[in-house]
Amino acid sequence: MSLDVLAVDDSRTMRDMLTLALSSAGFTPHLAEDGLHGLELLEEVTPDVIITDINMPRLDGFGFIDAVRAEERWRRVPILVLTTESADELKARARAAGATGWIVKPFDPAKLVKALQMVAG
Repeated sequence: MSLDVLAVDDSRTMRDMLTLALSSAGFTPHLAEDGLHGLELLEEVTPDVIITDINMPRLDGFGFIDAVRAEERWRRVPILVLTTESADELKARARAAGATGWIVKPFDPAKLVKALQMVAG
């Protein structure tokens, strides 16, 4: 299954790692440098799944998730949080905002691909 994936992360290294993992799986990655850039890209692409970091400049992952879920056209797009954070209260906050799942960095490319396929249906 080919998927269009919007990946939002302020780390260039992480974006490069995601590009490699997603492209190797036959997915089409669309990359954003922070939450605001992610919202800008949503005007140009129609992702099947969104991956977002939490800690980012300009607009963090929580604000990004809130903004995505505020738009009717993006309410059903699964959002996976990919972050170094693992605190239960942050996971609960992300779920309350509308996140579909949570993956802690560093990620295993095979597990990430499997998670993306699972949430995309």
